[in-house]
Amino acid sequence: MPQPTTSPSPTVARTSDPDASTVERLLQAAAHAFADKGFHATTTRDIASGAGLSPAGVYVHFGSKEELLFALSRSGHESALRLMRSAIAEGSDPTQQLVHVMARFTEWHVEQYQVARVVQYEHHHLTPDHHAEVLALRKEMDSLVRDVLDRGVADGTFSVDDSADTALALLSIVVDVARWYSPTIRRTPSQIGATNAALALRLVGAGH
Repeated sequence: MPQPTTSPSPTVARTSDPDASTVERLLQAAAHAFADKGFHATTTRDIASGAGLSPAGVYVHFGSKEELLFALSRSGHESALRLMRSAIAEGSDPTQQLVHVMARFTEWHVEQYQVARVVQYEHHHLTPDHHAEVLALRKEMDSLVRDVLDRGVADGTFSVDDSADTALALLSIVVDVARWYSPTIRRTPSQIGATNAALALRLVGAGH
């Protein structure tokens, strides 16, 4: 089977890129370290080393390790939210919208798997204020999917008893990709996205 055709984004892959800004290098290094070791096990020294800086260099740009996590979490959620809106806008009906958003959001979790892992599994380490800001973005994502489901139910395309529960199930399928994906997996982002889109259609009873 073919190897993945899309490499992880430079945002997480090239931590020593000399052309990247210092802040970008720090975010790249933090994404790699948090994804690999988890927030608590990662030290500022780990992040500084990955960015090619001294430990003191981290604090020039970020007041704490938590601030780095927040910057990653916020930018990652905002990026994913823009992608979801764009994917839904490309669909002419609820079925196409659901296929597009499930496929594209899945592909994002594959292509940006390190950032996605941090975004989806480390946000509970944020301060209450920072967590509330990220949670608001997550609620927007959930609302986008629920709206697609509601439109599909309204026109008779989908058979869904509870759009909120179903949206949670669909998003959980996508989010879990960040947990198990590795570049060694012999499936392309589009293949994984197509699988999850097909699962979504079966879950909402499309075509039945």
